[in-house]
Amino acid sequence: MAVTLEQARRVGYICLKALLRFAFMVANNLVAIPSYVLYLIMLQPLRILDSESFWYIEGVLFKWLLAMVASWGWWAGYTVVEWGDDVKAVSEDEAMVLVNHQATGDVCTLMMCLQDKGTVVRQMMWLMDHIFKYTNFGIVSLIHGDFFIRQGRTHRDQQLVLLKDHLEKYYRSRNRKWIVLFPEGGFLRKRRETSQAFAKKNNLPFLKHVTLPRIGATQVILKTLVAPQENGTPSGGDTVRKESKSKGLQWVIDTTIAYPKAEPIDIQTWILGYRQPTVTHVHYRIFPVKDVPAEPEALTNWLYQRFIEKEDLLTHFYETGAFPSPQGQTKAISREMTLSNLWLVAIQSFAFLSGGMWYCLFQYLYHCLF
Repeated sequence: MAVTLEQARRVGYICLKALLRFAFMVANNLVAIPSYVLYLIMLQPLRILDSESFWYIEGVLFKWLLAMVASWGWWAGYTVVEWGDDVKAVSEDEAMVLVNHQATGDVCTLMMCLQDKGTVVRQMMWLMDHIFKYTNFGIVSLIHGDFFIRQGRTHRDQQLVLLKDHLEKYYRSRNRKWIVLFPEGGFLRKRRETSQAFAKKNNLPFLKHVTLPRIGATQVILKTLVAPQENGTPSGGDTVRKESKSKGLQWVIDTTIAYPKAEPIDIQTWILGYRQPTVTHVHYRIFPVKDVPAEPEALTNWLYQRFIEKEDLLTHFYETGAFPSPQGQTKAISREMTLSNLWLVAIQSFAFLSGGMWYCLFQYLYHCLF
């Protein structure tokens, strides 16, 4: 089939736009990430004198970095519509966020839709696959105190011990509020077949749009972060409790991400912007942590039930284009998530100005020394 002139122009425009976006993203990373690191190096005396203020500033810079990532998708027309419970109501409380995992774009989507949730972004901790440690953003996550978990049976027990130690050392000392994890332990396309075989063997429901979650990390987080009066277990040691006025983990936020036609956005699309503008739909359901069982078997069943409900939610969405209405209501209410272009431009400008400042400073020091 011959390619028309109009089709050739369109392909050329998409390629040019992708190239320009990629160049901007590279420049963005080259100025923003080193600036983040250098600012925090300069602030090390403050970390010694006033740790709380240091981590407050680090959190603000971290939120701005995540806003830059969000801006790449926002300006490409990749927006978010939210459904279900309003999580802003619990944004100042400690919460564990359970998310289904379809592609690398899930993380970018969360970076975008949590931007307008108060202090959440700067005070959150991420649990992510260890491979992300070696990406351009790895140094930022390491400094921020995120946890990189290594998948596989051979590493599982050791990783859970390391996670517990990590939470006790960093979660409350850095005033973290939300912790985000993907209990499926990998992308849907990679785990679906194995999950379905496990479900068949153990007489569990057949799931198509999600996989059966793994309980290990969820159980460690609950045991470590829930206050003693709520589950009868320590919440991270006497030292941590003395240093913090925290009420402990109070909520579990079950988060379901749905893409039109079940076609997830990956990080390449987010960066290059070659896909048509897309609305991603995010559904929230909030559970009080006191209603979450602590005993392993009961917790496993509770977590399985959440993902069975996710399956139902996604099935309804793919059939109708909307999430179902909550029980007792006739219509589901959606909320369009918005970002301020002026604010995003201001953050980008700060990043490039910071990069220029550091460059001039090092040039000056070089000339002075040599």
